Amino acid sequence: MSTSSSQALRLIGLAAFTSMAAMRVCDPMLVALADEFQVTTGEASAVVAAYAIAYGVMQLFYGPLGDRIGKLRVVVAATLACGVFSALTALAPSLTLLVLGRTAMGAAAAGIIPLSMAWIGDQVPYEQRQETLARLMAATVSGMMAGQWFGGFAAQMLGWRTAFGVLSGLFLLAAGLLFRQVRGGLSAAGAGQGADFSLAAYLRSVWGLLSLAQVRWVLGVTAIEGALAFGTLAFVPSRMVHHFGFSAGAAGAVMVLYGVGGLLYSLQARRWLNLLGERGLALTGAALVALGLLLLAWANQVGWAVAGCFVSGLGFYMLHNTLQTQATQMAPHARGSAVTLFACMLFLGQSCGVVLTAASVDRGLLAPMFTLAALGMLVLGGLVSRKPQGRR
Repeated sequence: MSTSSSQALRLIGLAAFTSMAAMRVCDPMLVALADEFQVTTGEASAVVAAYAIAYGVMQLFYGPLGDRIGKLRVVVAATLACGVFSALTALAPSLTLLVLGRTAMGAAAAGIIPLSMAWIGDQVPYEQRQETLARLMAATVSGMMAGQWFGGFAAQMLGWRTAFGVLSGLFLLAAGLLFRQVRGGLSAAGAGQGADFSLAAYLRSVWGLLSLAQVRWVLGVTAIEGALAFGTLAFVPSRMVHHFGFSAGAAGAVMVLYGVGGLLYSLQARRWLNLLGERGLALTGAALVALGLLLLAWANQVGWAVAGCFVSGLGFYMLHNTLQTQATQMAPHARGSAVTLFACMLFLGQSCGVVLTAASVDRGLLAPMFTLAALGMLVLGGLVSRKPQGRR
């Protein structure tokens, strides 16, 4: 990569860091939000599901927009919008308005990480892409860790509104720095100069992508991954609070270990890939996620549950980065649209998983739900390991 592209990647990393922090900041807040607004934990989880649904659906808009006007330009606008919506969310006086604010944040954040992945796909050869995407993953995992920790800390010590105020400031900072890069012409090469947007043409393009067996395969397993892994992740802090008596701050701190596992993978991505290959990463990753979920479901000692958080994070990112890399290559002729379809399915799957898991929380069935998710991850890992779709 050129020097300017490397600088852009670092700034994209800041935007992606904040985006992921915003995505996961509500996980350790659910119990506190339920208490403040006098609802159940499952009902409070609407703030997580709303973000995920908006994030997923809006991919259908950002994909073609990024292909047409330039991926980095869209990332800048999306980051700026996140800053504005995060500030408004901090002022929400009711759960309904909080959910609406989270919906707006999810809709805006949808244009950051997926188009950043697509931009990397345009800039980096496939042989180097796994490692480069792992650098972006290091930023997103760090953001997840910061969001989960700070969400719990703020809910307990500062008030949950403070968390959204801090996120707003970070989004606005990232947007300003990225704007300077884009204004310098860095994204010009990626800007589209075609005719006016045509809905019919776009739908034909999406249909063309879905007609490819490789695309359908990657999107299908990604939706299942989102439901099984991300759908349960949102309720791990609630499990720590209700089952082990943790405070919101302590539960958020424990969840940092999920991110530590992912960060460990991202920092050693090349070594893991050389050692296990794509098939081995998928199978090993799914097995580790399953082990972590089972520990979280049935362990009676805190130490084993804490270990489950770490193991789940390491395994998830082994599996997910493999699918993520395949997504950048499943349709190179329309990479922006293809990668955002990938993100769409991931987060629509997550929203379904959150809704299903929320019902189990209010009925005291979280442990059995974690167990079902663990078994599903084992099946998913076996399927992905037998049919890797990345092509060099």
